[in-house]
Amino acid sequence: MSFDFSKILSVAWGGWTTTWPTELLALLWLAFLASWVGASFWQGRTKKQVMTRESQRYRLPILVGGILYTPWVAEIMGWKPLWVLDNTGIAVAAVLSAAGIAFAWWGRLHLGKFWSNTITHKEDHRVIDTGPYGIVRHPIYTGLIFGMLVTGVAIGLVTTILGAILISLGMWQKGRMEEVFLSKELGEDAYGAYCRRVPMIIPFLSPR
Repeated sequence: MSFDFSKILSVAWGGWTTTWPTELLALLWLAFLASWVGASFWQGRTKKQVMTRESQRYRLPILVGGILYTPWVAEIMGWKPLWVLDNTGIAVAAVLSAAGIAFAWWGRLHLGKFWSNTITHKEDHRVIDTGPYGIVRHPIYTGLIFGMLVTGVAIGLVTTILGAILISLGMWQKGRMEEVFLSKELGEDAYGAYCRRVPMIIPFLSPR
C-alpha cells in the first residue's frame, strides 16, 4: 500500500492559505511567525512572572482564536467566504497587515531585552515610554491586532473574523493583566503615571 503524502499535506495546509490571492496573506504571517519565534531567544533574565494558571485568562481566547484563524475549521465545516476580494483588494490588505506587523516589530525592537512572551518583571526593568511606547502602551498588541483584523476581514470567512476578534480580546486582556502586574512591580508613581499619560492600544484616544 502506497503512502500518499499529498493527502496529509492537503489536510494540514489548505483553504485560503493555498488559494491565490489570499495565499499572499498566509505567506506574510508565516514570515512574521518565523522571525518572531527566531527572535524569542533575545530577552533579558526574568525576575518574576505571572503564574501559569492566571495566564489562562488571556491564553485561552488567543488559542481558540488562533485555531479559528487557520484554514482548517472553515474547510472542515465547508464554509465559504462572505465576500471575495480581487488581487488589488488583497494587495491593499497585505500592505495594511504588513504595516501592523512592522509597528509590532518596532515595539519589540524598542523594548529590547525587556520583551517577553509572558507577563514578566525583567532584571533592571524600567518603564519604557519613548518611540512607539510614547504612542500606545502596548504597540506590539496594537500592530498585531490591526494586522490580524485586516487579514481576517480580507479573507472574508466567519472563522477568520471571529478568530481575529478572539485573539484581539485575548491580547487586550493580557495588556490589562500586564498593567496591573507592572504597576505593582515598578510602582504606581512610575508605571501608573505612564498609564494615565499614554493610550493603551488605540492611538490618540484618552488614556484609560
